[in-house]
Amino acid sequence: MEKNIRIAYFGTPEFAASQLEAILKAGYEVAVVVTMPDKPAGRGRKIQYSDVKLTALEHGLPLLQPEKLKNPEFLEQLASYQADLFIVVAFRMLPAVVWQMPKMGTFNLHASLLPQYRGAAPINFAIINGETETGLTTFFLNEEIDKGAIIMREKVNIRPDETAGELHDELMLLGNKVVVETIKKIENDEVHALPQEELSENQPLKPAPKITKEFCNIDWSSDCLTVYNHIRGLSPYPAAHTQLQSENGETIDMKVYAVEIESCIPNVAPGSVVTDHKKYLKIALSDGFIHLKQVQQAGKKAMPIDDFLRGTQLNGSWKTTL
Repeated sequence: MEKNIRIAYFGTPEFAASQLEAILKAGYEVAVVVTMPDKPAGRGRKIQYSDVKLTALEHGLPLLQPEKLKNPEFLEQLASYQADLFIVVAFRMLPAVVWQMPKMGTFNLHASLLPQYRGAAPINFAIINGETETGLTTFFLNEEIDKGAIIMREKVNIRPDETAGELHDELMLLGNKVVVETIKKIENDEVHALPQEELSENQPLKPAPKITKEFCNIDWSSDCLTVYNHIRGLSPYPAAHTQLQSENGETIDMKVYAVEIESCIPNVAPGSVVTDHKKYLKIALSDGFIHLKQVQQAGKKAMPIDDFLRGTQLNGSWKTTL
C-alpha cells in the first residue's frame, strides 16, 4: 500500500540502488528517479547504465538523466512530477534551485558520522585512519557540501581487519533501514534537526576527499599499521598500488588487495623484498614486515601470492620503488 508522499530520488551506484529498492519495498511512491547520463565504459567502450537506472527500469519508474542540473528543461521536467520530498544518495552536488524545490525538503544519506569525514570517500578514510567506528548520517541539504542539519545518525563498529569493500556492503544494508526511518520521521513531522556546529565544537574534523591515483601508492617508509590500514582502506577499489624493482632495473607493477603484519625488527632495509619464491613474499618496514596475500599484476587477474610466485621469476635482489 503506497504512502501519501511523492518522492524524487537522486543516485547513481549500487549503494544508492539498494536504498531505492528499500523505499519502494516500504510502500512509498517514487515519482521520478534522477541519475547520471549513460557513459561508455571498459575496453569495448560500451554504453553502461548506472545501478540506479537499472533499478528504475526494472520497476518502470520515470527517469531523468540531465547533463546539467541547472538546465531549464530539466528543472521544468523535475517540477512537473510534483514530488513532496527529494532524497539524494551517492549523487553529485545539487544546486539550490533543485534542493529548494520540494515542500518537505531534500535530504542526503552520507556514509560517515557527520560532521566527521565530509567528502567523496568517507568509507575509505575511516579505515585508512584506523577508526574503530563509523556509521551513516541523514541530513537536510544546504548551500555547503555535507554540512546541513542532521536528521539521523546510526553507528557501526569497524573490525580491525575489515576492508573498505566489506564496510561498504555493511553500510549499504544499514542504509536501507536509515533512509526509510528518515522518510517516516519527515512524513510524521518528528524531525528535530541538529545543526552540525553543535557536534563539531572542540574536535578536529577529518576530511574524506576524492582519492587520487597518487594517493593509492603505498608508502613503505611508514610503519606497518599505517600501511596495513592504507591497503585495506583502498581494497578492493581503487586498490593500493606498488612497484617492485630488481637489482637489474626490471619492474613489476601491482595492486595490493590483502596483507598481514609480521611485527619484528627486520634485519634488512625498509623496502626490501623477502620471499621463498613459493609461499610468501614480504616487504620490510621499520617495525616489521608486510606479507602480501592477494595481488594483481598489471594486465592480469587478482590472485593469491602463491599463484603470483609460481608465475613470476623474482631472481636476485628486489625492493619497492615507491
